[in-house]
Amino acid sequence: MNTSLRLLLTVAAPFALATAAQAQDATAPQWSFNVAGTSDYVFRGVSQTQEDPALSGGVDLTAGSFYAGSWASNVDFGDGDTNAEIDLYGGIRPEVAGWNLDLGVVGYLYTNQPDGADYDYAEFKAAASRAFGPATLGGAVYWSPDFFGASEDEATYVEANAAISPADKWTISGAVGRQFVSSDFDYTTWNLGAAYQLTPHFAVDVRYHDTDQHDFGDIYGARAVASLKATF
Repeated sequence: MNTSLRLLLTVAAPFALATAAQAQDATAPQWSFNVAGTSDYVFRGVSQTQEDPALSGGVDLTAGSFYAGSWASNVDFGDGDTNAEIDLYGGIRPEVAGWNLDLGVVGYLYTNQPDGADYDYAEFKAAASRAFGPATLGGAVYWSPDFFGASEDEATYVEANAAISPADKWTISGAVGRQFVSSDFDYTTWNLGAAYQLTPHFAVDVRYHDTDQHDFGDIYGARAVASLKATF
């Protein structure tokens, strides 16, 4: 088993059980489901599908401040084998002094990856956001002890984000982030887009993504992405 995944299971299991028990006492669990189609699955400014479309779906459980869930999408890393990403995550979202916090862990698993690829990894997350009228400002830090495809290399991703609702059903949002892996693979990414709530269950999002490292390959280049998401 990947070192990061062992760490994920060791740390998250007792934390999740204890927190879930406390949360269940506070409120009944609630389930939600989502399905989405996008013209390109972009993660931190980088295409995960060789610039091709993707279909994804997920399920989430919330109970009080505790949450857990799973999400999956098709991927294409150009290795001829890897074809899907499955994320498992959990954590707590408390409110402290007007700030909404998110403290959790995410495990990223990849199906049919080549032998020795070492794609699977885990990240620990600390995020905070706060509403100021119609706007919300936030920031997040993700840390992995053994990053994607890296030989036991640590990695950190930091991000500042903002969103505003200028009119009913409209949300404009953007983010700027920096991925630190090593001096050879660090890069900055940013995105800006708008979402419109078509119905209570369907929303469309159009977004521009880019990075400062086009020399890393086409998948790091600028792109506009359109997505349709359904939540239930």
